[in-house]
Amino acid sequence: MPVSPDNFKFIQQFAREAAALVIEPGKEYLIETRLTGMSKQAGFATLDDFLTQLRTNRTATLFHEQVIDALTTNETSFFRDFHPFETLREHILPRLIEQRAGLRRLAIWSAASSTGQEAYSIGILIREHFPQIRDWNVTILGTDLSPTVLAQARQGQYSQLEVNRGMPAPLLLRHFTKVGTKWEVKEDVKRMVEFRQMNLFKPWPILPMFDIVFIRNVMIYFDVETKRTILKRIRQCLQPQGSLFLGAAESTMNIDPAWTCVSLGKSTVYQSTPALAAVA
Repeated sequence: MPVSPDNFKFIQQFAREAAALVIEPGKEYLIETRLTGMSKQAGFATLDDFLTQLRTNRTATLFHEQVIDALTTNETSFFRDFHPFETLREHILPRLIEQRAGLRRLAIWSAASSTGQEAYSIGILIREHFPQIRDWNVTILGTDLSPTVLAQARQGQYSQLEVNRGMPAPLLLRHFTKVGTKWEVKEDVKRMVEFRQMNLFKPWPILPMFDIVFIRNVMIYFDVETKRTILKRIRQCLQPQGSLFLGAAESTMNIDPAWTCVSLGKSTVYQSTPALAAVA
C-alpha cells in the first residue's frame, strides 16, 4: 500500500525539522524502501499505519529517532574518491606539520562520518606516511547523527566486502587484524579516533579548533540556508589557514562568500577568508 499524501507530507516536515533532510516530492518510494521493514518489526500491518501512529503520537520518541536513522544515507568507503586523501598526503599535511612543529598537535574532524571508514582512512594515512609525528597529539573526531553507524565505527570491525571497497591489501594487512570473518582496525589507529553523536542541524556542542575538516557528500541533502549555517559554523571552529574538504558535487560558491576555493593536485580545498568572514 502506498504512503498517503498526509503521511508523506508529515515525513517531509519531520525529516526537515529533525535533521534538515530534504525529501523531494515524488520520493515516496524512498520512504517505502527505508521504513517498511521497521514498520513490520514494530508490529504494524502497513507502513501507512505506522506513519499515522508517528504523526498522531509525538511521544513515540524512540520510533522517531529510528526513522531519522533509517532515512539518513550512510554510504561510505575507505579512501573514498582517493584524490582528497592524495591531496592530504602531498600538500596539506606536510605544510601543517611544518607550521605546527612547535605545538606538536593536529586536530582533524570527519563530520557525518557514518561507519567510520573516512576517519580511520585519515588515521591510517598519517601512520603510513608521517612517522615523524607519531609522538604528537593527533586527534581525529568522527561525528554522525546515527547511533547505529557510530556503534560500528567505535567497534572498528568491517566485513570483507567493506574492506575490499578502497582499502589496499598491504594497508589492510598492516593496520587490521582478522577477527573471525571480519577485519578490525588495530589499536594504534583506533586510539587516534574518537566518535561522537552530533546533529549538524541542531546547536553544536563546544568543539576544538580544527586544522582540517572533512564534511563530504552530506550537504547535498540540505537546503541552501542550512548549508550556509553549517559553513559559517565550520569557519568558527577552523584554524586560520585550515582546510575544508567537501564532496565532489558540493561547493561553497553562491552559498558562503567567506570561503576561498584552492586547487591542490586533483582536489578542491576551501579555506576561510578572514576579511570576508568578518562580515559574512
